[in-house]
Amino acid sequence: MADTTKPEEPIAGSASPTMPTSSTAVVEAAPSSPTIAETALPSSTAVVEAAPSPPTVVEASATVAETALPSSATVAESVPSSSKPTPTDPKAALAARMARFKSLQDAKEAGRKANEKEVRDAQDRESRMSKLATLRTANDKAAYKLLKSEDPDFERKRNWDYTVEESEKWDKRVSKKSRNRDSVAFSDFRGEANKVYKRQVGQMSKVDMDAYAKKKGETLQRQVRAGLLELVETEEGDVFTLDKSGRVNTPAEENYNCDHKPSEEAIDRLVADLDKGEKARMKMRAARGMDDADEMGDVTYINQKNKQFNDKLARFYNKYTSEIRESFERGTAI
Repeated sequence: MADTTKPEEPIAGSASPTMPTSSTAVVEAAPSSPTIAETALPSSTAVVEAAPSPPTVVEASATVAETALPSSATVAESVPSSSKPTPTDPKAALAARMARFKSLQDAKEAGRKANEKEVRDAQDRESRMSKLATLRTANDKAAYKLLKSEDPDFERKRNWDYTVEESEKWDKRVSKKSRNRDSVAFSDFRGEANKVYKRQVGQMSKVDMDAYAKKKGETLQRQVRAGLLELVETEEGDVFTLDKSGRVNTPAEENYNCDHKPSEEAIDRLVADLDKGEKARMKMRAARGMDDADEMGDVTYINQKNKQFNDKLARFYNKYTSEIRESFERGTAI
């Protein structure tokens, strides 16, 4: 039988015992090839040393990144924390709110006490000022009475400081004041109308000369256009008007043609005066205990006590007796 066993293959790196000596020489000569490579091309170590090392590139890129962009910590600090709220302790939050509420209550109480103190101080100041004014007035009166009692010629000496005109004016004012005080009460309708007229005349404002001149000029122009006045011009260039009687710059007499229109201020003064008079009348009626309803119907009483009794009866029985009373007034009662 033939031997089919395959011969064992030599292990790499180990010399086969069956190979000739020449092969061993080849293997031994092979290590000399690196010498050729060293002479022909630069060694791999030199190439690696010439090229920039990867760590250097990484460090440079890191430096560029640091200079170009902010760090992650800086970006994290710039982003508001509301995007991701941190969990808080409910008890601590409640305690903080209660402390703030307590501080607000204390501030409110302090403000209230300060306001009360200021009000009391203001009232005390007003009270002291009024008391001081009263004491000062009493002191002046006492000093005046003392001087008057000690010196019989006190009034005569005091009048030395006034002129004759001032003294006469003062005496006239005092007498007028006494007459007005005596005429306050109602005497008759003529005297009452006279008092109202004098009061209204005294309340009239002074004459507005500018408005008067303007109104007079408008009237003169209107009468010149109407032919009531003649327009004359002198050699010096002065212009004036003449009427039929020869009066200069005087409006001609004419009938009232209802073209006068009072100003808004005059109308307001008239309305205010009428309102003032009405309020005074109602105030006097209220002081006398009268009502407008008393003048609307018939007088059914003989005195104030009887009027009160009739009013009480009307409150209770008018709803029953009104129809009967109206029938008697119409004359249709049975």
